[in-house]
Amino acid sequence: MNAASTLTARLLAERPRPRGIAGRRYAHWLAVGTVCLGAFLGQLTASVTALVYPALQRRFDAGFAAVEWVALAYLLVLVALLAPIGRLSDLVGRKTMYLGGFAVFGLASLGAGFAGGLGALVACRAVQAVGGAMMQANSVALVARGVPGHAMRRALGVQAAAQGLGLALGPSLGGLLVAHASWRWVFWINVPVALVGIVAGWFLLPRTRAEAAPALPRPRPGAAVGPVVGPEPDGGRFDLAGLLLLGGSTTALLLALSAASGLPLPAWAVAALLAAAVLCALALVRQERRATRPILAPGLVNTPGVRPGLAVALIGYLLLFCPLVLGPVLLAEAGLPTARSGLVITVLPAAFAVAATVGGGLLPRGWSDVARCRCGAALAGAGLLGCALLPALGAPAVLLAGPLLVVGGGLGLLLPANNALVMRAIPAECSAVGGGMVNMARSLGTALGTALPVLGVHLAGPALGGRSVLLALAVVAGLAVVLARPVRRR
Repeated sequence: MNAASTLTARLLAERPRPRGIAGRRYAHWLAVGTVCLGAFLGQLTASVTALVYPALQRRFDAGFAAVEWVALAYLLVLVALLAPIGRLSDLVGRKTMYLGGFAVFGLASLGAGFAGGLGALVACRAVQAVGGAMMQANSVALVARGVPGHAMRRALGVQAAAQGLGLALGPSLGGLLVAHASWRWVFWINVPVALVGIVAGWFLLPRTRAEAAPALPRPRPGAAVGPVVGPEPDGGRFDLAGLLLLGGSTTALLLALSAASGLPLPAWAVAALLAAAVLCALALVRQERRATRPILAPGLVNTPGVRPGLAVALIGYLLLFCPLVLGPVLLAEAGLPTARSGLVITVLPAAFAVAATVGGGLLPRGWSDVARCRCGAALAGAGLLGCALLPALGAPAVLLAGPLLVVGGGLGLLLPANNALVMRAIPAECSAVGGGMVNMARSLGTALGTALPVLGVHLAGPALGGRSVLLALAVVAGLAVVLARPVRRR
């Protein structure tokens, strides 16, 4: 027993950076670069899998609604685990959990490439999501707490740029691998990146264990505002019921959307799944108010600025992924060749990456993060409106690159500024839990952005359904403008 405890302690122990690295003025940027590897890997996985759907349909003789779960299984596990893993990371150490995420992600990617059936591939993707959650739940916290305050916005912008780079490379890289190698290499390509991430994180990430053992905010009856930080009387139990209800509500919702989009389930099953999603969500709210250590931390959500910030994070990724899914459909409907369609679609994530990195410098220096959020959301809404109207006006399909450029640029301004607002509102001792909740909102937005376009196209056809979804997204972007507002602390 003592030997096992000693081994566990050694595995969980966080080694400090070498003195020659920790003493450098730019040491925090080396840590940011390591976090960017995980951000790049996660978004590359999100965008590259859509390119293998046709190959998987041929290989496993399955329909599109079934193959779509290669992506949805990953997203569901990610949404369910981000918050609890964020809580566990505060106790174990963010660096330890982050490096473990690289290891799990790499091993699951290796298994996915060797999968002999669609079920095995979906299972490997679910395990891959466990590693993704271990990385993503800590990425924002590692950046926010590892750089000086004046550099936080820029560091979060660099991280968002790495995500945009992964999104931008995914379609072209996936197409090349499927065409010249095999769909299996779409998953095997993750393995060397994960190995580099483990080595870089071991030497370049600072220790975080000293910041562990947080006191999470707990809601008080009748309290309208956020956290009261203090010790919990009994340490609390892990909120397994909350985790199951969260997973049940999101799974039921996405299953209902998938069934309505063509998954072979009876009509009554869609209504039953929607009802189950609502009931699980209501039960989750009740459970989180009663739990000693709730996975969603209602007291943290009630902190001024956190709830609208999470909503804007969800909206931002909904606006990002819907055009990525809809774009190829609309361009194919217009008769544009696949190669040129890929180049047009790449404009969106490329503009997102550039704007997230340097776009803020083009705005007036005195603008607050709230003003940047509103400007970015307004630009994204205008771009989406252009995407919806250009095909209706009979414009050449290649001109969609223009409004897609505006959408990507707007989101590149919106998301880093919103992340900075949320992380400033969250107490430092709860940063990993808060970062996990931000990433959970992002992942839920990604899942909805993947499922809703398929539903719209299935119900109204590629042209009308696609334009209707884009018009609805423009309205949702206006909602983000309203939600971005200054925090009034009491």
